[in-house]
Amino acid sequence: MNEINSDLPNAQQTAEQTEAQSAVPERTLIQVLMDNINRALIGQQEIVEMALTCLVAGGHLLIEGVPGLGKTLLVRAIAKSFSGGFSRIQFTPDLMPSDVTGHAMFDPKTETFRIRKGPAFTHLLLADEINRAPAKTQSALLEVMQEKKITIEGKSYAVNSPFMVLATQNPLEQEGTYPLPEAELDRFLMNIHMDYPSVEDEISLVKLITTGQIDDSILLDEISAVTDAQSIIDLQNQAAEITVDDVLFDYVVRIVTATRQWPGIQMGASPRASIGIIRAARALALVRGIDWVTPDEIKTVTLPVLRHRIVLSAELEIEGVSITQVVDDILTQVSAPRI
Repeated sequence: MNEINSDLPNAQQTAEQTEAQSAVPERTLIQVLMDNINRALIGQQEIVEMALTCLVAGGHLLIEGVPGLGKTLLVRAIAKSFSGGFSRIQFTPDLMPSDVTGHAMFDPKTETFRIRKGPAFTHLLLADEINRAPAKTQSALLEVMQEKKITIEGKSYAVNSPFMVLATQNPLEQEGTYPLPEAELDRFLMNIHMDYPSVEDEISLVKLITTGQIDDSILLDEISAVTDAQSIIDLQNQAAEITVDDVLFDYVVRIVTATRQWPGIQMGASPRASIGIIRAARALALVRGIDWVTPDEIKTVTLPVLRHRIVLSAELEIEGVSITQVVDDILTQVSAPRI
């Protein structure tokens, strides 16, 4: 770990303390990251918490929201905070798969083919307006999102670690867009909706970027690198060790099973959703600075994990019932254990 975690227990600590592996140093680092990002993303504290949870869980994030809310800013702030590699791809109808992953090109000097790696070879990949590219181009991300490697001309190349895809899309504008295939949607651990900031936060934001400034670059100027890629990997490993009681595994599976039997749900969630809820809950517990998962962490991450994994029937959509309402109803009906 880096200097932020210099408070790690020394070699004199007892065997019992060593076994406990206190989460305080990790919490310190996460709090520094959150504070750092919140300097740029004013009024979106819950979104920042969920984004860091997804990063610590080792998953990919789909962000939906109308233009101008700071979706791209969020990704750039995360990348700048841990001095990680960052690439942005603006998805358009004419974007080709090789523009994402890379391709083999002929070098006339050596009369051989060499590999030109695409922007997907990075730590954080921003797929901006991902639904503006056709399915053929979107599918270029399937392999790297699942296996963290890219195959070019029959040879596989590993991408950097940690690796995370953060994709954005406008949920309101449908003209000229292509729905994401179910297989790709399922590879996103979480789907979060970015909403408008409060009046007070928006006033602070407007003051900050209009006083003595001609653009909003000052927001990213507030961000500095506070850790490195290896520290993020350490956090991911720490999150995987967070304690989950057996009754919570049962609770999560009952929630996901309910989506397959719920009236009005055309397609329920797969076992990957159960796995995703547990991983996200472990990461959220670490982000919140606790050593075990409670039902509260399960409930907090259930909607972001399930939102893009269930399909409502046409009848419910006509009635104006949202996935959020359905998931809330499920959480109400499925009894949570007391631990």
